[in-house]
Amino acid sequence: MERLASYLCDRWQSGAGDGTPLNSAVDGSVLASASSEGLDLGTALRHARDVGGPALRALTFRQRSAILSALSKAIRDERDGLLDVAAANMGATRGDAKFDVDGASGTLAFYAALGEQLGDRTYLLDGDEVRLARSPRWVGQHVQVPRRGVAVHINAFNFPAWNMAEKVATALLAGMPVLAKPGTATALLSVRIAERWLASGTLPAGAFSLLIGSVGDLLDHLGPQDCVVFTGSGSTGQKVKGHPNVLRNGVPVNVEADSLNACVIGPDLAPGGATFTMAVGEIVRELSQKAGQKCTAIRRIFVPAALEAALLEAIDDRAATMAVGDPLAHETTVGALSTRQQFHDVQQGMAAMEAAGLQRAWSYGGEVPEGGFHVAPRLYRSDAGVDAPFVHDHEVFGPVAAILPYDGSVAAAAALVARGGGSLVSSIFSDDEAFGAALALEIAPWCGRVYWGSEKVSDSATGHGAVLPGTVHGGPGKAGGGEELGGVRGLHFYMQRTALQGDAALLKRALGA
Repeated sequence: MERLASYLCDRWQSGAGDGTPLNSAVDGSVLASASSEGLDLGTALRHARDVGGPALRALTFRQRSAILSALSKAIRDERDGLLDVAAANMGATRGDAKFDVDGASGTLAFYAALGEQLGDRTYLLDGDEVRLARSPRWVGQHVQVPRRGVAVHINAFNFPAWNMAEKVATALLAGMPVLAKPGTATALLSVRIAERWLASGTLPAGAFSLLIGSVGDLLDHLGPQDCVVFTGSGSTGQKVKGHPNVLRNGVPVNVEADSLNACVIGPDLAPGGATFTMAVGEIVRELSQKAGQKCTAIRRIFVPAALEAALLEAIDDRAATMAVGDPLAHETTVGALSTRQQFHDVQQGMAAMEAAGLQRAWSYGGEVPEGGFHVAPRLYRSDAGVDAPFVHDHEVFGPVAAILPYDGSVAAAAALVARGGGSLVSSIFSDDEAFGAALALEIAPWCGRVYWGSEKVSDSATGHGAVLPGTVHGGPGKAGGGEELGGVRGLHFYMQRTALQGDAALLKRALGA
């Protein structure tokens, strides 16, 4: 059995003890084990700060972009092998694995192109020059420079390729070395990608570290110039934010947590129309893709009461080709849940929904294999609106969602979206410009992203659940309050914004502006 190692201080190191087993999501067999026991994480952070930091800061954005381009190519060159790893360790279908692996290489390529545009400098100008006194010579100019610490990335189990790559892309381009800590249960894919990155020979010494296993005492060693970017459960994110050393040193923490994302069907839609069909397709895709294990998956569906029966009928028709099973089988559209714990959590979540009085509105009718971590997709329903039990407060992280009828008004739809306490993304499906515009602006304070599906984009929109590097990813409240990506905005968390005050001409010459 393979023992996964961590990459710290520019060498592979194995932890002590028996380690944590990594299981096959298909049959439950043990694929590998991982441990961080006994690893010197304080020394690893110092090495990254003292060696990787200066090496990256000495490079221009254009030079850093060349590194990202090489990392993207390393993933593309090993694509087929990585897809096989995702199927075995995560239970991902080939389509789901592509979503993760291609998303990783694509995001790296996006930021490589952005680095080319930023050009031959090592800092960012932030806004225009500000006149500070009666004399036009005395001005202020905000700049952003890379932090002098390490970007610690604590990643989720469900996207071991994309989640690691999107954080690495923004941090390295900003000029900060990275210590990435993947979710242990699916870390095999992260390790295989890291091996290819390091084999490419393009990463400066100290620029990239990989911690496999428990986070251990890592947070105890963070300093005021370090930062943490966390993706995972809200409860764990709060523990990271509240860690005594993090608080003592004022370590910046960005949290992206799972959320109760919503989908609103507009009252103007007609069954069988392009936008109605678009909505049905998104609902079914979010139930089946990654077996519902996406932080952006639709969890709550709000439909005008008059359209509920038609929506359920259309979902049933659309799901006729759905097949739960072996992710390597061509006909499979819903793979397995990634871990044994996830399997148990989803089973308990569905039991809790039924115990709370929600009715089962639709469920997958085909066979579900035994022996692995497979779950049949289901939809529940309630007529209780904002007072519906469980669904506005608890997420079942699998192929499960709830339908709640509403009266078709903007006010009712907005109240239902807000009841979730903050979402990464909510979608609106409507061709009524007045309804869509009013609802989008009303729910915007509760959402990191609002996806408006309409007839004119029904054949070209990228999808409710797709996180694209050009727009921000994150959300308020229950979604963690963080923000990632968004083009150049993705670099800002890794940089210090400072106001330089001085002679206008002097500052222009000093900053090359």
